[in-house]
Formats: sequence, C-alpha cells, structure tokens
Amino acid sequence: MDFLKKMKETMTSVLPVMLIVLVLGFTAAPLSPQTIIRFIIGGLLLIVGLTIFLLGVEIGIQPIGEMSGAALTSRRSLPLLLGVAFIIGFLVTVAEPDIQVFGDQIHSAFHAVNKLHLIGMIAAGVGLFLMLALMRTMLNFSIKITLLVCYVLIFALTCFAPKEFIGIAFDSGGATTGPMTVPFILALGVGVSSVRAARCKDGSCQEENSFGFTGVTSVGPVMAVLIYGILLKSGGALEAAAVQSGGAADGGGLGIFIRLLPSVLEESLLSIAPLAVLLAVFQLLLLKMPPRQVIRMAFGLLWSFIGLTLFLVGVNGGFMQAGREVGVILGTKAAELGGGWSFLLIATGLCMGAIVVCAEPAVWVLTEQVESLSRGAIKRKLMLVFLSIGSAVAIGLAMLRVLYGFSLMRILVPGYAFAMILMLFCPNLFTALAFDSGGVASGPITSTFVLAFTLGASHACSGNSDAFGVIALVAMTPLIAIQILGILYDFRKKAINRRMELLEQWR
Repeated sequence: MDFLKKMKETMTSVLPVMLIVLVLGFTAAPLSPQTIIRFIIGGLLLIVGLTIFLLGVEIGIQPIGEMSGAALTSRRSLPLLLGVAFIIGFLVTVAEPDIQVFGDQIHSAFHAVNKLHLIGMIAAGVGLFLMLALMRTMLNFSIKITLLVCYVLIFALTCFAPKEFIGIAFDSGGATTGPMTVPFILALGVGVSSVRAARCKDGSCQEENSFGFTGVTSVGPVMAVLIYGILLKSGGALEAAAVQSGGAADGGGLGIFIRLLPSVLEESLLSIAPLAVLLAVFQLLLLKMPPRQVIRMAFGLLWSFIGLTLFLVGVNGGFMQAGREVGVILGTKAAELGGGWSFLLIATGLCMGAIVVCAEPAVWVLTEQVESLSRGAIKRKLMLVFLSIGSAVAIGLAMLRVLYGFSLMRILVPGYAFAMILMLFCPNLFTALAFDSGGVASGPITSTFVLAFTLGASHACSGNSDAFGVIALVAMTPLIAIQILGILYDFRKKAINRRMELLEQWR
C-alpha cells in the first residue's frame, strides 16, 4: 500500500530528529518530563500527518496543478496564463500557514511592520515572479540568465535596505515555499512544460522546463521585503523590538494539543480552501473532468487537510517548544562556559540540519517528482544526501553566527557568488533543481523547529536578531550542493558515453 510505504519514509525522516532531541533532553540539555512527553506525542502526530498529507498531495493537489497548467497553456493565450498565475500565486501565498507565522515573528521583532502589509507584499512578489517563471518557460528563455539577473537585482537592493531586514528578506523566500505553495507550483510547472514539450524537437525539453518554477518564484518575496524595508527606512518608522526567546505560552500540559486544534484547523482550512475554489473554477471553465475524477481530487484535498492539521498540531504542540528549550540551554552553557559547549552547539546544528531537511513535506514532493520525470536516472536518495549535507552546513553556520555575531552578508555574498559560478559548469536541469531545492528545504519544520532552536540559542547568547537568516542559509546551501551533484552527474554521464563509444570502435 502507498500509505504504508509513505509511513515508512516519514518515520525514517522524523525519528532521527526525535532521537537527537531525546538524547540531548536526557543528557546535555535536560528537559522536563512533560516537555519530553509532549515532544514524543508531537512527533507521532507529525509522522501520521505528514504521511496523510503526502497521500493527499499525490491524489489531489498535483493533478489539479498539472491539469490546470496544461489546460491554460493549450489555450495559447499568454495574457490569460499569466493573469491566472498571478491570482494563483497571490491566493496560495496568503493562505500559506508558514507566512502567517512568519508575519507574527517579524511584527514581534519590528513593531513598525504591519503584518497585513508585509504579507500582501510577499504575496504580490510570489504572484509576479510566478508569472515570470511561466513566461520564461513559454518563451524558452535561459534559466541561468533569469536567475543571474534576479540575484544581481536582489544584492543591489541590499545596499539600500536596512541591515536588520536583509536576513528577514532572504528568510521570506524560504518561508513562502511551504506545504501548500510548493506542490501546486511544481505541478503547475509540470503541466505547462508537458504542453511545451509537444512543440520541442528534443525529448529533454519537458524534463528541463519542469523545474525552476519554485526557484524563480521564491525570488519575489525577497525583493518585496527588501523594498518594504527600504520604504520603512525612508519613512523613519523602522524600530527593532526585543526578540523573545519564547516560553511556553500555553501554560503547560498535554491539553495544548486540544487547545491548538481550533486555530490549526482554521489555518489548514485557509490553506486548502483556495485550492478547492480553484479546482471548482477550473473544472467549470477549463478542465471539464468526469465526476469520478473530480471526486477523487476532492478526496485528495480532504486528505491533505487532515494531514496538514495533524502535522501542524504536532509541530506547534511538541516539536517547536522542545527545540526552543534545547536551544536556550545549549546557548546559555556555550555563552557562559564556551569551549566544548560551543562545539556541542555547532555540532547539534550540523546534526539537526542533516536530518531535519528530510522531514520537510515539500522535499519529498520535489524528490518524488524529480525521480519520476527523470525516469529513475536521478535517484531520490542521492538528492536527499546532498540536500542533507547542504542543510547541515547551513545550520552549522547559523550556530557560528549566533556565537560570534558576524554579519549575515559575509556568508550570503560569497555563497551566492559561488552558486552563480557553478552555473557555468552545471547542466541546466540541475541548476533549476538546485534553486527549487533551496526553496523546498526551508519549509515548515525549518520555520518552526529549527528557527525556534536558533531563537532560543540566540537569546541565550544575547544576540537578539541573529536567528533571522537561518532560513536564508538553509535556502542557500542546496544551490551549491545540488549543482555540485549535477556537475558530478554530468561528468559520470560523459565518461559512460565515452566508454560506449570506445567499445563500439573496438567492435
């Protein structure tokens, strides 16, 4: 059964995270029995929720995106395709649970930031750059040139933006690529590319053009938040508040899972509702599917809703609090004692980074799609290994920044410059995959568990805003890791082709 297969996959991803926290919770960073019990219950809910969510994505969300993209492209009306893409990007982003949480975190750090204005800017950025991603595919424009121009503009804007907003802006690019946005954007891209492939002479056209949508789209929020920060700075309204480490706001007890349920149900409903509306509208105007297929997709959306609800209850009820407390304890000991405790904090970040990325829902969606479209040539497990390495380096660097307080730009500028240099040697497909992976690696677990851990450590080390930027680092390192994978893959492929040519000559 698919359910049992996916359950096994999610358990393989999540249980190592739980093991690290439990080992620390009983040794170096002692946690209360109540926190540990909540963490275990939250982990079980996360495993079940993620399994059900992925089944729902496979049955409902991916088919909607693929069929809608194909139907819109077949109409041969670029204005229609782009207009609908903007609406889709805007609505799905506004409904993304990660963005709601992200907006609250930014408002708590900067009182001048209006949450609704911030979310509106981010959603508009997603909509506009989803249009750009689709236009690039329709016009068959180079993914590498598109990304290069986008990031040159981003780093030009950082020269004028407030320093405090740079980490937040890059974090927003990762926060938008959550469990709702990524599957739909990926599926929409596959649908558009499938129609484009029919007009291509080369069979690899669809494979290359199916990816890069998330990578290009995630540029929009970064630009939007940088512009928003520049506007606040010019108006003299920007003022930082103390970032709280966040204690247990729920008052303790296992009842937190019940108390969270109403708000999480609302968040999940807001996430699924736009997709349900889009399915209804597209069915009436574009798709005209038989009732049986519509019912199947509706059940897929229902499963996604149930899975997302369980997932968020588990993360917010157990995972996030445990991560925050472990961060506070290790950060306090590192600040007071240094030495081995500083090393332990960095090592914990490395281990968490290597494991947490594999528990992100969107990572599983992307790697499944890559393996499927490449007909097994690009193995999911190999991509997960490289993503894990990249994420480990990212969170390790974030811990170094928490300890020593150096500027985020000292990492981002050389990191993105190296990623741009790698584009010169990397196949187009892997460049697109790399920038997509940067978005999907920084999903809800990173935005909750890892950010909570980093906030706790940062607060303990008296670095109030050093936690902002950890999502940006997690989003950056896959750009390097996956492109290195692509260069190695291309080298191996060429070596095999040369051997085949030599064998034919000898015959």
